[in-house]
Amino acid sequence: MQRTLTIFALVIAFLLGSHFGAVELISAQDGEGLPVDMSKNRTAYANFVRVTSTPEEMLIDFGLNVQNDKTRKTPIEVNQRVVMNYYTAKRMMSAIKIAIDRHEKTFGPIETDVRKRMRGALQ
Repeated sequence: MQRTLTIFALVIAFLLGSHFGAVELISAQDGEGLPVDMSKNRTAYANFVRVTSTPEEMLIDFGLNVQNDKTRKTPIEVNQRVVMNYYTAKRMMSAIKIAIDRHEKTFGPIETDVRKRMRGALQ
């Protein structure tokens, strides 16, 4: 479970990475500033991620979970899939770690356990 939450946090941070400089960090670690064309970029929000893999690639599905309990009546709608090799995934993971570290340094620790974030009667 913790591994799934960690991967979820990393992927979401990557999706938000352009706002925190993570995309630029990926090209900066290669030692070259790579030109990036964002003209065909589409932005999507996800609060669900599923990672599966083959020996050569990772498949990362993103979706929207609109229900907050375990009595699921409708399936989670997966609307994006990203397929990448492990080299790119490792570079992404490094950039995401830098972005999350920077965010936590500025705003404080990110608590991934929702029960620990709740206050009052919901605890």
